[in-house]
Amino acid sequence: GIFQSTKKLFLSERTGRGRTLEFIRRNAANGLSVANLVAGLASILCSLNRQYHHSCWLLLGGFLLDLADGAVARRLDACSALGAKLDDFADFTTFGLATALLLQPRGVLDGLLAIAYVMAVFARLCFFSSGIPFTYRGLPCPYASSLLAGTFLLTGGNVTLLCITATIMILFMVDRGFYPHDRVLESQLWKKVVYAGGVAAVLFSPATVASVYCLAWSTSYIIFPCAVWSCKA
Repeated sequence: GIFQSTKKLFLSERTGRGRTLEFIRRNAANGLSVANLVAGLASILCSLNRQYHHSCWLLLGGFLLDLADGAVARRLDACSALGAKLDDFADFTTFGLATALLLQPRGVLDGLLAIAYVMAVFARLCFFSSGIPFTYRGLPCPYASSLLAGTFLLTGGNVTLLCITATIMILFMVDRGFYPHDRVLESQLWKKVVYAGGVAAVLFSPATVASVYCLAWSTSYIIFPCAVWSCKA
């Protein structure tokens, strides 16, 4: 009796632990997508309250979270249709709506530019399917967002420069030129070091250092996507 009860208790505990670990494995990437979504929503609230500095930091954090969630999903073999939809919704919120608010639209032309930026992200996420493994068609919107956030921090929110930068990013996103999947956390060691440096810069560095770092990172991917960032295991 005591032996059987102990055995059942042990087996039930092991089964429960196994189910918990399986749940964590299946939802780790989804958790990162939700964190990205929360960062985007918080960024929107900051922008609505004219706290653009905080909004930029949240966007850079979302950029790092977005690079991580795909790697985690593939690493844990937990890719799913739900995860893909959640990731796209988080990207649209953070890198579309929240990023467009950095343009501080106050007039008709500013508003139209912000709408155009959001629609470019929408088109990029919904309609640009490359059909080729390890490539995107059109500039991935997290890089455009990182560039705009870094530009905002570095220039103190120069609206004219931000509008020019946003217009250029719209053109890059709607263009159907190919961009490689960077797979920063699943590729060469130096890319992992770049990612770790980005985390350290965003969490511990002054605004100037973090913005220059993320600007250099995003610009190198935008201008030299294949020469520098093609996926090489």
